[in-house]
Amino acid sequence: MTRARGMVAAGILGLVATSCEDGGTTPAPPPCDEVCQESIALRGVRETMKLVFNLTLQGKPVGEHDRTIPCPLGGTARIFGTATSNPVQGATEVHLTYVLDHCAYLEKDEEPRQNYSLTTTGTIRQNGTIAVQPSTTSALVMKSDAVTVVGTVHAPPHDYRAEACPAELAQNGARLSGKFCQRTVGVDL
Repeated sequence: MTRARGMVAAGILGLVATSCEDGGTTPAPPPCDEVCQESIALRGVRETMKLVFNLTLQGKPVGEHDRTIPCPLGGTARIFGTATSNPVQGATEVHLTYVLDHCAYLEKDEEPRQNYSLTTTGTIRQNGTIAVQPSTTSALVMKSDAVTVVGTVHAPPHDYRAEACPAELAQNGARLSGKFCQRTVGVDL
């Protein structure tokens, strides 16, 4: 078998040659099918919402809020509604609406399935409890009539596009699941 054929065969087995000199191999990243891509995009949307909350409301007095900010990587985000606090339980009760307009966010991680560079556009309503202490569990419901998510997911990156998708999601602790674009989705945050 020639060296070129050996490298092709190694690629088929999930190994990629790291250098011609040492003949070493490293595992190839796991494949990322449509379900994988959607779970990464879902993580990206949820983490974008969390970023917007932290930049606008975290540490602010309880009550009615209406704030608009530029997203750190482009676009804007408006968040409005009520947030109340229960310091005894270590929880924040929220009834908020997020209006994301080409709000860009990215995550780079060693784990291929935690990498994304996404822009989110749409209105998402969020109701429930956000845990702020380990003694409380986040329990949230998020809904949107139409949200658009565009960019890349995974490492190596895959192009991703979901346009004007309805979303009905629930977060229970660190698990986010529900319907996105009429498909059942889920991801551990």
